[in-house]
Amino acid sequence: MNHSAATAFDLTRIACVWMRGGTSKAAFFRVQDLPTDPKSRDRLLLAAMGTPDARQIDGIGGGTPLTTKIAIISTSGDDQADIDYLFGQVVIGEDRIDYAPTCGNILAGVGPYSIDQGFVPAEDGKTIVRIRMVNTGGLCEAVVQTPGGRVSYTGETRISGVPTPGAPIELGFRDIAGSSCGALYPTGRRLDVIEGVAVTCIDNGMPVVLIRAEDVGATGYETPTDLDANAEVKARVEAIRLAAGPLMGLGNVAGKVVPKMTLVSPPRDSGHLNTRSFIPRKCHDAIGVLGAASVATAFDDEGTVCASLATGPAGSGVRDISVEHPTGEFTIRLSGGGEGEAPSVALLRTARPLFEGHVLVPPATAA
Repeated sequence: MNHSAATAFDLTRIACVWMRGGTSKAAFFRVQDLPTDPKSRDRLLLAAMGTPDARQIDGIGGGTPLTTKIAIISTSGDDQADIDYLFGQVVIGEDRIDYAPTCGNILAGVGPYSIDQGFVPAEDGKTIVRIRMVNTGGLCEAVVQTPGGRVSYTGETRISGVPTPGAPIELGFRDIAGSSCGALYPTGRRLDVIEGVAVTCIDNGMPVVLIRAEDVGATGYETPTDLDANAEVKARVEAIRLAAGPLMGLGNVAGKVVPKMTLVSPPRDSGHLNTRSFIPRKCHDAIGVLGAASVATAFDDEGTVCASLATGPAGSGVRDISVEHPTGEFTIRLSGGGEGEAPSVALLRTARPLFEGHVLVPPATAA
């Protein structure tokens, strides 16, 4: 571990970059700056984020699942990748980090960060960073704008949920189907009945259970705040999640943040379908990148719970699926697939560093 013993304030300094990736924020660390022992590493990271206090008042965490994330970056030993990206979801109010899922929003920051930190040399114009998502083993190619051999963060690309435009970061995914569950449809079926409710269990980069909103007593157009306050709907959704976990090969998911739960309903604007996602017990203000990829894949297929929605599958070839969510829409580009094969997934995100320097933690937590 390559950090200094203590500052003049008797606190340990750990190099850190706080980044927005898509609609989430995370603390980015280089693997060489952290303890090699996983327990020691997590103790340090939890102290840095201010956990287990739910407000995270004594750390840099944002107090919500979307702003309490960690990315650990290293050079990859995989011939197909340049960078290894280990994602950690700090569990709000609990003294632990969940490494089961990955995060596609934070993934948007991995390419730029890796170039800025010297892991990957920048080319003039655009630089492709090949990323292995350590949590799931999936691969991603991130196309980063690097005019003059430097990362550009400014541009005109807008994404829902972020008020300012930025430079586009194109993410193309490979080998993500069944990355957590072992199969695109981990139960072997496109439609299951769990707790008396029709559901689709799917994993095209993120394990997701899709439910028609009306089947659990919701409209699908409620605000996240309203759904978080609806104890009856949340209880039904959580009961389905706990029963779905073993069926999806995830085991007992009581203490896990997967599978994600998504309520689907007909679109209200110009999208293909409308969503409300739980991550897994709090309603998302938008929708996660890879969660949206799984939802779009289910919509694009026949025989899923999406079959009753107002619009049908987008067709063959390259097709853009517009997934509506509480703060806008998310377009997922699918290509290929069919005949039981999962389609490939591509999308555009933006990202930028918010601060860089050192996070300060009590010396005992860095021992």
